[in-house]
Amino acid sequence: MNAFSYIHCHPEIVGRGPCASPPQKDQIVNNIIYMDNHATTPIAPEVLEAMIPYLTTHFGNASSTHSFGTTAKDAVDKARHQVADLLGCSVEEIVFTSGATESDNLAIRGIAYARRDNGNHIITNTAEHHAILDTCHALAAEGFETTYLPVDKYGMVSPDDVEAAITPKTVLMSFMYANNEVGTINPISDIATVAAKHGVLFHSDAVQGIGQLSSDMERLGVDLASLTAHKIYGPKGIGALYIRRNISPPHSLFHGGGQELGVRPGTLNVAGIVGLGAACELAKNYMEQGKNGVSALRDTLHQKLNVCLEDIHLNGHPEQRLPGNLNLCFASVQSHALLMGLKSVAISTGSACDSESVTASHVLVAMGVPNELALTAIRFGLGRYNTAEEVDIVADEVIRVVNRLRALAPE
Repeated sequence: MNAFSYIHCHPEIVGRGPCASPPQKDQIVNNIIYMDNHATTPIAPEVLEAMIPYLTTHFGNASSTHSFGTTAKDAVDKARHQVADLLGCSVEEIVFTSGATESDNLAIRGIAYARRDNGNHIITNTAEHHAILDTCHALAAEGFETTYLPVDKYGMVSPDDVEAAITPKTVLMSFMYANNEVGTINPISDIATVAAKHGVLFHSDAVQGIGQLSSDMERLGVDLASLTAHKIYGPKGIGALYIRRNISPPHSLFHGGGQELGVRPGTLNVAGIVGLGAACELAKNYMEQGKNGVSALRDTLHQKLNVCLEDIHLNGHPEQRLPGNLNLCFASVQSHALLMGLKSVAISTGSACDSESVTASHVLVAMGVPNELALTAIRFGLGRYNTAEEVDIVADEVIRVVNRLRALAPE
């Protein structure tokens, strides 16, 4: 079965863009509108089409020397160029991994181990993803120290705070490009300037920013950056770590085989890598058009909710934010009750990694949002395939359910 046959038999995977026809019921999985694109994105049809040959006929191991292996290696080389092109870097600076969590661990642990003779101090902030926070907590048992900087009411890190936290033992700092829960964009370039001034390596969990914001690593000035395919309309289980060429590489976390310059050994996930490359190429071509279109839909949704509902609060920076992010607190309405009431909308309470938690988001707590209000937060993650019609439907549903839950709530 070729890609077009597969797509024809599975219409639910086909995306809807701004020029597409209005969505029909059979185009929305189980009649549910998807607005949780910070958690994951659907695979773009073009990405799936690129991957299918490497899941079927072109199944060779990229390390093999026969024709099957050569075909696979050529595909990996092409994908590496596609990723590097999006990041404005050389192909030698791209290491393929299983995803952002592995990339974050490779960057944090790998650099901490590699520079242990220079110091044992790491700087990050309290609103980072748990892939960073938990890794730093784990390193504490090995003698490393971490400074967790505060964020402001928008969830933003201050470059001045970063500079003040640097000590002679600081070997690494890690700050996300854009927050996965509230969408706030950090001043990455300014922080990179501080890091370079003091000779400290700078890693960024750039998962949410890459493909939506400027992704030129040279301009941003970071030394290492994590990305993953499934946030940019590619497959799950594949990501990459950008490692600036003029720095000492991180220590490998694995052993066995010399793939990826020995930094990340293991048989390459060729189909996944092809998907990541195709997704990066699409992202580069779509970025400006997509950013403007998605942010317009987000603003429309916010305006409709604001007009019809009282006592809702925007979380995150009102302007310096991801184009598709809308994180709102609906006072007096528990977020889990609201999610249960929204049967036809797929959204979340925050990070997908914490979706089972009934405690307040650590990001909102770090921003100083009162616990009672933080428990009412909902994250809308609009994406490339959402439409104006869907925004209207979602707004109406949210307004209806919020009003019903408030009417049932005690005084």
